[in-house]
Amino acid sequence: MSNDILQRLTETVEARKHAAPESSYVAKLFSKGEDAILKKVGEEATEVLLAAKGGDKTHLVYETADLWFHCMVLLAQHGLKAEDVLNELARREGMSGITEKESRKKDQE
Repeated sequence: MSNDILQRLTETVEARKHAAPESSYVAKLFSKGEDAILKKVGEEATEVLLAAKGGDKTHLVYETADLWFHCMVLLAQHGLKAEDVLNELARREGMSGITEKESRKKDQE
C-alpha cells in the first residue's frame, strides 16, 4: 500500500513537472526553480520540528506528510524518485548506523 501511494505521487509530480504553473502547485514550484523548492523543503522541515516539539501527534503526521511531499518534488527536480530513496533504505536495512556512515566515508575518499 505505501509503495502504491509513493508511486502514484511520483507519477503525479512527474506529470506536473512541465505543466503550466497556473494549473498546478507542483508546476508552479518547478517553474520557480530549485531555490524555491529548497526553501519549501526547509520550511516544511522546520514545521515538522515545531510540531514534534508541540507534542500534537496529528499535527506532526500532517507536517511530515508535507515534508515528504516536498522532498519528492526536490527528488524529481534532480531526476530521482521515491523509489531511489526506498532502495537506499533497503540497502541499509539490518546495517548498523555506524557501519553505514563508515561505508559512506570510504566511498567519498
